[in-house]
Amino acid sequence: MKRIIGAIAALGVLAVGFVALTGFHGGCGWRGHGHDPARMAAFVTDRVDDLLDDVDATPEQRTRIHAVKDRMLAAAGEVRAGQDEAHQALLAEWKADAPDRARLHALVDARAEAFRKVAHEAVDAGVDVHDALTPAQREKLTRKIERLHR
Repeated sequence: MKRIIGAIAALGVLAVGFVALTGFHGGCGWRGHGHDPARMAAFVTDRVDDLLDDVDATPEQRTRIHAVKDRMLAAAGEVRAGQDEAHQALLAEWKADAPDRARLHALVDARAEAFRKVAHEAVDAGVDVHDALTPAQREKLTRKIERLHR
């Protein structure tokens, strides 16, 4: 019984790792549902503009926040660019007679580091947006965010 549970757990870990390293190609991300980077950037810009309209942002605030948005889109694009290479490396190891565990672990570590870096950049971006808005604008945005997350 312990071997069966162990085998199921190993298959689950393998499945999660495979999905993570392939970037969820089937349902979301940069390519999901036909979204190319330009379309995704246009979508994000539209959403940001809607939020800036909601808080009555000044032209200077719009410029500052759009610069943050552009910086984050570029960072996300860099991470996305590494997905294809990671996918090919994972597939090559899967096809090998003797997959190289060290290479696979290094691949996971590299992808995790890339995502960690973008997550830290996102925190900085959030603080930059916070600093660009007035307290009243932040309150409006906070109420909208809270409504969306209920």
